[in-house]
Amino acid sequence: MPMSDLIYPPAGRVSSTIHESLRRRHEEARRTGMSIRAHLPQPDVIERLIEAAFWASLRREEGRIPKISLAIVPREEAGDAIVLDRSITLAPGGLTRLAPAVERPGLHLCVWGDAPDLRVWGATRVVPDYSLAVEVFEPGLVVAKYSRGHPYGKYGNLAMFKGDQVKVVDDEAARRPDCPEVLAALTGMDGRLGWLGSTADNVSKEPDTYPNLLLRLAISMRAHGHGGILLVVGDHDSWMRSIVTPIRYQITPPFDQLSLLLQEIGADGGEGGPRLAEVQQAVDALAGLTAVDGATIINRQYALLAFGAKIERALDSSTVKEVVITEPVVGNVPLTVDAASIGGTRHLSAAQFVHDQRDALAFVASQDGRFTLFAWSDLEDRLYAHRLEALLL
Repeated sequence: MPMSDLIYPPAGRVSSTIHESLRRRHEEARRTGMSIRAHLPQPDVIERLIEAAFWASLRREEGRIPKISLAIVPREEAGDAIVLDRSITLAPGGLTRLAPAVERPGLHLCVWGDAPDLRVWGATRVVPDYSLAVEVFEPGLVVAKYSRGHPYGKYGNLAMFKGDQVKVVDDEAARRPDCPEVLAALTGMDGRLGWLGSTADNVSKEPDTYPNLLLRLAISMRAHGHGGILLVVGDHDSWMRSIVTPIRYQITPPFDQLSLLLQEIGADGGEGGPRLAEVQQAVDALAGLTAVDGATIINRQYALLAFGAKIERALDSSTVKEVVITEPVVGNVPLTVDAASIGGTRHLSAAQFVHDQRDALAFVASQDGRFTLFAWSDLEDRLYAHRLEALLL
């Protein structure tokens, strides 16, 4: 069936919005001194790319779900790419057949041309910073995203498509004065583009200046699929008032491998790949502890304090009553709800913890893929639950 017959209306509805969002990010990067070589595709190209990815996601190749990433990139900007002798049309059947060859993370099928005649000309791991890519995650679930200026960094999400639902990332969500830094890192609008959150003009290497590392912890925590809670606490012991003691798995002295690695990278003055591989291993090990029943607790220098901890209301605190639920997507309206309605025991206990320990952050992963960041707003004197699953894919 020709692509002209495979219409996916949500793609057409938001392709111009995605184009404009990516354009703003190009401009933001140029203001920081970056040289942007990435092509800014027009809305009709974006629409066709999303349509192809969506319909390919519903097909099977030998019973397997295709896992592909399509990137808009010309041959001269794709580095050491695999080049097909004859390019193929951007059609679901051809994409599904190619999927087994490029399903490993970091590989992209290279797409170029003018809509409607887009063609796949090869595959690569290297695309220019801020290039558009569309990735298939599961049947009916695709994400439009962009590379974020570092080979080891997470791609920034622009929009998530799930069936007939669309969530477009809101650029302005991270501009609130008291927005958590990790939320700004997820939207890509905080100016810190590196794997750890630094730029050429911001080379401070103090461990507490790495919002992108919290992002990596969140991604790894969600990936294990067991659900869990990660609490980030300040440099004091008052957090123990909100934890049942004795703690089954308390760490004495705190395990600071990740903090030491960050300090060593800071001393080296760079973000080299081999050292970052060590950091990723430490991140995955730490995130893996959240699969244990109870909460994993770290301080703001990423030292492990405890895991499997049970949360309780502090004796001198009241029960959390209300939570403001918000999501950093276009059209979202913050909603104040009764705390008891935000989810199960895991969500309610995390909300109570941040209500009691207002300088803390609580990351909560559900087994169904939902992911929530609880943070206290000092400006509004209210507890916020930021839904982040649209940003973590």
